[in-house]
Amino acid sequence: MCIFCEIIAGNIPSTKVYEDDMILAFKDINPVAPVHIIVVPKEHIESAADINESNSKYVAHIFEKLPEIAKSQGIESYRIINNCGEDAGQTVKHLHFHLVGGVKMGEKII
Repeated sequence: MCIFCEIIAGNIPSTKVYEDDMILAFKDINPVAPVHIIVVPKEHIESAADINESNSKYVAHIFEKLPEIAKSQGIESYRIINNCGEDAGQTVKHLHFHLVGGVKMGEKII
């Protein structure tokens, strides 16, 4: 089982900021900004390359909830990041989105 599946199952502790029947959002243990939240679907989807007709509802739900999650953390301006594949920096093979904010970020991504 991957680390995010273990967190979803409650086997590894996390600082949850939002949870419902489809997704879990928790604070990143190595934040790059004052607000750094990881948002994951509760169904194991390996990466963005594996989104399909049967599981895309999880991604839609994440994007519907991101503004609410950001607002709960006191931010209205934020960046959403997804790394897809090893060369892009994906280290956990479970689809996830980084919600990052609370600091002025430039327009450069890397």
